[in-house]
Amino acid sequence: MANIDIDGILKELPNDGRIAKTKIVCILGLTSRLIPMIEKLLRAGMNVACFNFSHGSHAYH
Repeated sequence: MANIDIDGILKELPNDGRIAKTKIVCILGLTSRLIPMIEKLLRAGMNVACFNFSHGSHAYH
């Protein structure tokens, strides 16, 4: 299993000192479960991730 360098990704993002008043929530499922996609979501501004376990078996998750 690969690790995501969240600190590194967050350092890449511009920071002008303002606090965002909105959040971007992403549902992670079959099409967004791979590390490259999660990194893209983080770079695009994802603040919160929810996991969709409705697909696959209990053992898979």
